[in-house]
Formats: sequence, structure tokens, C-alpha cells
Amino acid sequence: MASPSFTIVGTPFSTFTRAITLALTYKGIAFNQVRVVPHSDTAYDNHPFGFLPTLIIHEIDGKKVDLKLRESQAIARYIDRIAPEPTLHIADGDGHALIAEQMWEFVSIANAHGFQAVEKGVVKPRVAATDEGKLSDAEVRRNIAPGVDHLCKFLKKTEDGMSPERYVFGEKLTWADFFLFPLLADLRAIPEGELLSPRLLAWMQKMDRLEAVQKTAPGTLSVGARPP
Repeated sequence: MASPSFTIVGTPFSTFTRAITLALTYKGIAFNQVRVVPHSDTAYDNHPFGFLPTLIIHEIDGKKVDLKLRESQAIARYIDRIAPEPTLHIADGDGHALIAEQMWEFVSIANAHGFQAVEKGVVKPRVAATDEGKLSDAEVRRNIAPGVDHLCKFLKKTEDGMSPERYVFGEKLTWADFFLFPLLADLRAIPEGELLSPRLLAWMQKMDRLEAVQKTAPGTLSVGARPP
């Protein structure tokens, strides 16, 4: 099978988009990126509900198809199929996991609950208030206090689900790391990053040393970019 060429539709500011570009970069898969925001005309052209990212697969077996693959976990599974190495999976018994499917369980929780707790509840309102510049820090903190309470619960449960050292599942870098990292990288960039525990900070510092993390940082909140 000839290696297909790819385009990722999604701004680097999108945490779901970055999870996919982290994996593509880590696996050495070349791609183009169309940097659009969710619910834009281009986003709707590529996803029925205007979400990000979409992976456009331009060729399969040398035939031009321009197939649009949506939803990050579907994209992740396709990436694994065409580029199984280096692996982003665990085996039964790796780290603290009894079965390999616990890695996807962690990913699903991070996607479904982490985005709400981190981005919608805290990061987005904090960034919007900061950029508007009308409220004091104390006023912003009061306004987002309910979100911070929910965030603290998410962070605690997330840490409880991680191995005590190294990556989420111990020695092996996995999809769990790549889906969680963009969320917590955004959180670390705002004052509420002070809520990150020593374990989570140590994990993030380890992730920071990955070439894929460094190459996908431009355009993200983690390096000071603003919402597009």
C-alpha cells in the first residue's frame, strides 16, 4: 500500500487537532494543515457539525480519493493501521493496566470529560476575560470558581488513573498521553495552572522533551498564542 498524503483541517489552537498532529509528527507522517476554527465555513465543509479535526486522505493505493475522516478516535485508529510503529498502544499488564483497553478508556474520559472541565469550564472563560481586560484577577477567579471546582475533581481523578511515574501508563508513550497533554498544556499557560500537582507537572515536563510536542507547540495557547 502506497503511503497516502494527508491534510489535517483544524487550527493548532484546537486540543483535539493537536492530539492528532502530535501522533502524526511522532510517527513521521507528513501532512498539510488547514488552520481553521470550529464552526467556520471550511470546518462545516469537512465535518457535518463543524467540529475539528478532519483528516483528508488524498490517496489510497495510488488512487485519488480525498476521503474525509472525522472524529479524533476514528482518525487515531486509522493512523495506527497505516503506521503501527512506533506504537502508541499498551499490552495487557503494562504500567498499572490489567487490560490494553484501559488506554482507550482513559482517552475517552479525557476527551469527553477533560475538555468540559479544562477548556469550557476554566481555560476559555479565563482567556476571554483576560483578553477583554475589564475584570480584575479576583473577579475572574470568582466568576470561574464553579468551573475550577469541577476542574479540581477532574485533575484528581486523572492523576488517580495514571501510573505513579513517567507516562500515563508508565514506560510506554501512548495515545492517552497525546490526548491529555494538549488540555493540560493550555491549563498550564493560565493562572489556574497552579492547580497542577507535582505528578502532573513532572509528566508534562517529560512530555515537553518530545520532539513532537515541540514541533506542534506553535499556534497553541501553551506558547502564548491567542484564540484565532
